[in-house]
Amino acid sequence: MEILTLTPVSFESNSYLLCEGGEAILVDAGADPKKVDEVLARKGLTLRAIVLTHGHFDHVLSVDLLREQYGAPVLIHEADAELLGDGEKNAFATFFGRPRAWRPADRTLREGDEISLGDKTLTVLHTPGHTKGSICLLGDGVLLSGDTLFASGYGRYDLFGGDENALKASLARLASLPADTVIYPGHGGTSTLENALFFSRSFFD
Repeated sequence: MEILTLTPVSFESNSYLLCEGGEAILVDAGADPKKVDEVLARKGLTLRAIVLTHGHFDHVLSVDLLREQYGAPVLIHEADAELLGDGEKNAFATFFGRPRAWRPADRTLREGDEISLGDKTLTVLHTPGHTKGSICLLGDGVLLSGDTLFASGYGRYDLFGGDENALKASLARLASLPADTVIYPGHGGTSTLENALFFSRSFFD
Protein backbone atom coordinates (compact mmCIF):
# COMPACT_ATOMS: atom_id res chain seq x y z
CA MET A 1 0.00 0.00 0.00
CA GLU A 2 1.33 3.39 -1.02
CA ILE A 3 0.63 6.36 1.25
CA LEU A 4 0.83 9.84 -0.22
CA THR A 5 0.89 12.88 2.05
CA LEU A 6 -0.94 15.85 0.56
CA THR A 7 0.47 19.29 1.20
CA PRO A 8 -1.24 20.79 4.25
CA VAL A 9 -3.08 24.04 3.67
CA SER A 10 -5.15 24.54 6.82
CA PHE A 11 -3.61 24.54 10.27
CA GLU A 12 -1.02 22.18 8.74
CA SER A 13 -3.46 19.30 8.95
CA ASN A 14 -2.32 16.33 6.89
CA SER A 15 -4.47 14.48 4.40
CA TYR A 16 -3.36 11.07 3.16
CA LEU A 17 -4.19 9.17 0.01
CA LEU A 18 -3.90 5.44 0.57
CA CYS A 19 -3.38 3.74 -2.78
CA GLU A 20 -3.68 0.08 -3.71
CA GLY A 21 -4.70 -1.72 -6.89
CA GLY A 22 -5.88 1.39 -8.72
CA GLU A 23 -8.09 2.49 -5.82
CA ALA A 24 -7.62 5.10 -3.14
CA ILE A 25 -8.99 6.12 0.24
CA LEU A 26 -8.58 9.68 1.45
CA VAL A 27 -7.90 9.92 5.16
CA ASP A 28 -8.98 13.36 6.39
CA ALA A 29 -10.05 16.08 4.01
CA GLY A 30 -8.23 19.28 4.85
CA ALA A 31 -6.26 19.27 1.59
CA ASP A 32 -6.90 21.51 -1.39
CA PRO A 33 -9.38 19.63 -3.63
CA LYS A 34 -7.29 20.57 -6.67
CA LYS A 35 -4.33 18.73 -5.16
CA VAL A 36 -6.44 15.66 -4.57
CA ASP A 37 -7.73 15.85 -8.15
CA GLU A 38 -4.21 16.15 -9.54
CA VAL A 39 -2.87 13.13 -7.68
CA LEU A 40 -5.85 10.92 -8.47
CA ALA A 41 -5.65 11.81 -12.16
CA ARG A 42 -1.89 11.44 -12.40
CA LYS A 43 -1.96 8.00 -10.82
CA GLY A 44 -5.19 6.84 -12.42
CA LEU A 45 -6.86 6.17 -9.09
CA THR A 46 -10.53 5.76 -8.20
CA LEU A 47 -11.48 7.37 -4.89
CA ARG A 48 -13.48 4.79 -2.95
CA ALA A 49 -14.05 6.52 0.38
CA ILE A 50 -13.17 9.48 2.59
CA VAL A 51 -12.38 8.46 6.17
CA LEU A 52 -12.23 11.13 8.86
CA THR A 53 -10.09 10.50 11.93
CA HIS A 54 -12.25 12.99 13.82
CA GLY A 55 -14.64 15.85 13.20
CA HIS A 56 -12.60 19.02 13.75
CA PHE A 57 -12.95 21.59 10.99
CA ASP A 58 -9.32 21.51 9.84
CA HIS A 59 -9.67 17.83 8.92
CA VAL A 60 -12.95 18.18 7.02
CA LEU A 61 -12.69 21.46 5.08
CA SER A 62 -12.86 19.83 1.62
CA VAL A 63 -15.07 16.89 2.47
CA ASP A 64 -18.31 18.08 0.86
CA LEU A 65 -16.61 19.22 -2.37
CA LEU A 66 -14.75 15.94 -2.76
CA ARG A 67 -17.78 13.82 -1.87
CA GLU A 68 -19.85 15.61 -4.50
CA GLN A 69 -17.18 15.37 -7.16
CA TYR A 70 -16.27 11.72 -6.72
CA GLY A 71 -19.36 10.21 -5.15
CA ALA A 72 -17.18 8.74 -2.42
CA PRO A 73 -18.91 8.02 0.90
CA VAL A 74 -17.74 9.85 4.01
CA LEU A 75 -17.03 7.74 7.10
CA ILE A 76 -16.56 8.97 10.68
CA HIS A 77 -16.83 7.38 14.09
CA GLU A 78 -20.37 7.46 15.45
CA ALA A 79 -19.31 9.50 18.49
CA ASP A 80 -17.99 12.32 16.28
CA ALA A 81 -20.78 12.36 13.73
CA GLU A 82 -22.46 15.33 15.42
CA LEU A 83 -19.37 17.52 14.94
CA LEU A 84 -19.85 17.79 11.19
CA GLY A 85 -23.12 19.67 11.56
CA ASP A 86 -22.22 21.86 14.53
CA GLY A 87 -19.84 24.79 14.14
CA GLU A 88 -19.31 25.07 17.89
CA LYS A 89 -18.46 21.42 18.38
CA ASN A 90 -16.18 21.14 15.31
CA ALA A 91 -14.23 24.17 16.66
CA PHE A 92 -14.69 26.38 13.60
CA ALA A 93 -16.50 28.96 15.73
CA THR A 94 -13.76 28.76 18.36
CA PHE A 95 -11.12 29.87 15.87
CA PHE A 96 -13.11 32.10 13.52
CA GLY A 97 -15.95 33.45 15.64
CA ARG A 98 -18.72 32.09 13.43
CA PRO A 99 -20.14 28.60 12.88
CA ARG A 100 -19.62 26.42 9.85
CA ALA A 101 -21.21 23.05 9.17
CA TRP A 102 -20.74 20.17 6.76
CA ARG A 103 -23.18 17.53 5.57
CA PRO A 104 -23.71 14.38 7.66
CA ALA A 105 -21.47 11.39 7.12
CA ASP A 106 -22.69 8.60 4.85
CA ARG A 107 -21.62 5.92 7.30
CA THR A 108 -20.53 5.83 10.91
CA LEU A 109 -17.73 3.67 12.27
CA ARG A 110 -17.17 1.69 15.44
CA GLU A 111 -14.25 0.00 17.15
CA GLY A 112 -13.06 -3.01 15.16
CA ASP A 113 -14.68 -2.06 11.85
CA GLU A 114 -12.60 -2.97 8.82
CA ILE A 115 -12.07 -0.87 5.70
CA SER A 116 -10.85 -2.65 2.58
CA LEU A 117 -8.58 -1.20 -0.06
CA GLY A 118 -7.56 -3.61 -2.81
CA ASP A 119 -6.22 -6.63 -0.96
CA LYS A 120 -5.35 -4.59 2.14
CA THR A 121 -7.46 -4.11 5.23
CA LEU A 122 -7.44 -1.27 7.73
CA THR A 123 -8.89 -1.76 11.20
CA VAL A 124 -10.61 1.04 13.08
CA LEU A 125 -9.23 1.68 16.58
CA HIS A 126 -11.44 3.94 18.66
CA THR A 127 -8.99 6.22 20.49
CA PRO A 128 -11.01 8.88 22.32
CA GLY A 129 -9.42 11.78 24.13
CA HIS A 130 -8.78 14.45 21.51
CA THR A 131 -12.48 14.10 20.68
CA LYS A 132 -15.04 11.53 21.76
CA GLY A 133 -14.92 9.80 18.38
CA SER A 134 -11.26 10.05 17.44
CA ILE A 135 -9.97 7.00 15.60
CA CYS A 136 -6.73 5.55 14.33
CA LEU A 137 -6.49 3.25 11.32
CA LEU A 138 -4.18 0.26 11.65
CA GLY A 139 -2.95 -2.02 8.90
CA ASP A 140 -0.03 -3.09 6.74
CA GLY A 141 2.49 -2.01 9.37
CA VAL A 142 1.21 1.56 9.59
CA LEU A 143 -0.99 3.59 11.91
CA LEU A 144 -2.85 6.65 10.71
CA SER A 145 -3.12 8.30 14.08
CA GLY A 146 -5.11 11.49 13.44
CA ASP A 147 -4.69 13.96 16.28
CA THR A 148 -4.35 11.26 18.93
CA LEU A 149 -0.58 10.89 18.50
CA PHE A 150 2.02 13.02 16.74
CA ALA A 151 5.68 12.35 15.99
CA SER A 152 6.66 14.25 19.13
CA GLY A 153 3.52 14.60 21.21
CA TYR A 154 -0.21 14.10 21.42
CA GLY A 155 -3.41 15.97 20.66
CA ARG A 156 -5.03 18.63 22.79
CA TYR A 157 -8.02 17.71 24.91
CA ASP A 158 -9.51 21.10 25.80
CA LEU A 159 -12.01 21.36 22.94
CA PHE A 160 -15.51 19.85 22.79
CA GLY A 161 -15.43 16.15 23.62
CA GLY A 162 -11.83 16.22 24.78
CA ASP A 163 -10.95 14.12 27.79
CA GLU A 164 -7.52 13.91 29.41
CA ASN A 165 -8.06 10.52 31.03
CA ALA A 166 -9.50 9.03 27.84
CA LEU A 167 -6.49 10.27 25.88
CA LYS A 168 -4.11 8.74 28.41
CA ALA A 169 -5.89 5.41 28.04
CA SER A 170 -5.79 5.64 24.24
CA LEU A 171 -2.05 6.33 24.21
CA ALA A 172 -1.44 3.47 26.61
CA ARG A 173 -3.38 1.23 24.25
CA LEU A 174 -1.29 2.31 21.27
CA ALA A 175 1.83 1.48 23.27
CA SER A 176 0.88 -2.20 23.02
CA LEU A 177 1.29 -2.18 19.22
CA PRO A 178 4.56 -3.18 17.54
CA ALA A 179 7.22 -0.55 18.23
CA ASP A 180 8.26 -0.33 14.57
CA THR A 181 4.75 0.58 13.38
CA VAL A 182 5.05 3.69 11.19
CA ILE A 183 2.70 6.48 12.23
CA TYR A 184 1.12 9.00 9.89
CA PRO A 185 -0.29 11.72 12.17
CA GLY A 186 -2.85 14.42 11.60
CA HIS A 187 -0.17 17.11 11.90
CA GLY A 188 3.57 17.02 11.30
CA GLY A 189 5.82 14.34 9.89
CA THR A 190 5.89 10.58 10.15
CA SER A 191 7.71 8.57 12.79
CA THR A 192 7.77 5.14 14.35
CA LEU A 193 5.39 4.36 17.15
CA GLU A 194 8.29 3.77 19.52
CA ASN A 195 9.84 7.16 18.87
CA ALA A 196 6.52 9.00 18.96
CA LEU A 197 5.50 7.47 22.27
CA PHE A 198 8.87 8.37 23.79
CA PHE A 199 7.72 11.99 23.88
CA SER A 200 4.35 11.07 25.41
CA ARG A 201 5.12 8.46 28.07
CA SER A 202 5.31 10.94 30.94
CA PHE A 203 1.72 11.89 30.11
CA PHE A 204 0.11 8.45 30.10
CA ASP A 205 2.36 6.37 32.37
